[in-house]
Amino acid sequence: MGVGKIKIPVYKPTITDLEKQYVMACLDEEWISSKGRFIPQFEKEFSDYIGIPHALSLSNGTTALHAALMALGIGSGDEVIVPTLTYVASANCVSYTGARPVFVDCEPGTWNISLKDVERVITNRTRAIMAVHLYGLPCDMHGLMEIAKKHDLLVVEDCAEAIGSKISDKHVGRFGDISSFSFYGNKTITTGEGGMVVTSNPTLAERVDHLKGQGLARFREYWHDIIGYNYRMTNLCAAIGCAQMQRLNQTLVRKRKIAELYRSELDGVLEFQAEVPEMVHSHWMVCGLLPNSAMRDPLREALLELGIETRPVFYPLHSMPMYSGGFRRMPISDDVSSRGINLPSYPELEDQQIIWICKSVREFIKTQVPH
Repeated sequence: MGVGKIKIPVYKPTITDLEKQYVMACLDEEWISSKGRFIPQFEKEFSDYIGIPHALSLSNGTTALHAALMALGIGSGDEVIVPTLTYVASANCVSYTGARPVFVDCEPGTWNISLKDVERVITNRTRAIMAVHLYGLPCDMHGLMEIAKKHDLLVVEDCAEAIGSKISDKHVGRFGDISSFSFYGNKTITTGEGGMVVTSNPTLAERVDHLKGQGLARFREYWHDIIGYNYRMTNLCAAIGCAQMQRLNQTLVRKRKIAELYRSELDGVLEFQAEVPEMVHSHWMVCGLLPNSAMRDPLREALLELGIETRPVFYPLHSMPMYSGGFRRMPISDDVSSRGINLPSYPELEDQQIIWICKSVREFIKTQVPH
């Protein structure tokens, strides 16, 4: 079953004439690498949107998270608590620093990091907690920050999937010491590849800026005083980001409507990620749990035969070969992963297409349930 059969992809970016106009401006002005007017413009627009003083653009979401951890001084001998139900980059970035990711289970309903499990695994080597706002639903940051304060721990927010997500009126990324975002092609806004680190701490901002530019000293040309990285965003990518920012609020409104339609049409059929009072879910991906794990892959195959692409919910990281040495059961994450499916969630998806997808899901499940 090849890509050519797909009529409705699980996600695709929305690219308009404005993106093309801005990219052509880069080409006309011949600023196509890591300098140019769109880079500071994108950083300023993003920091204003989040409501935070410092925003630094990077080449992708993984480099952003790695640079954030490096800026915090995370390194060999340290432990960082990471939810097991997340994309692999969350743990890999910890490993890049020489530290060890310590996995914890998620909460039922929200599928976000379990505060009870966090408390249970803290040791004298724990340096930081990573909060991942899974699929756009914010974690319980107030509770997490209380734990961090109690144990004198740092907090890094992985907001890769969560632009537009808020707790009350405060955007995610503003609670922890430092935070990262992703602008990959399937994110709510995209730059093709790209990421952003945000922080209220000027020292951490300076460290990220130093690290992402090969460790170049500020006042001496071609002098490098630390081992740095080539993690800079290009002006071309930033230009696309500036265009995407102009439609962000409109995009978020559409994604909420898509999620509401799925929930309405599949009420009682799938179990959806919880909506939490005082939290704004940005609905990056609409995810639902099937009644049992045996249905998940056959449903995906049946939908693909109709040209509808889906994804499984993330596999728990503690089950992956490179991280399975200290394996233990994490029943909530294991269950969500085995029953979970990501449904098409891109902004240009039409209501009638969603209704057809939902009808197809309902008809499949009817064939699986004994009469």
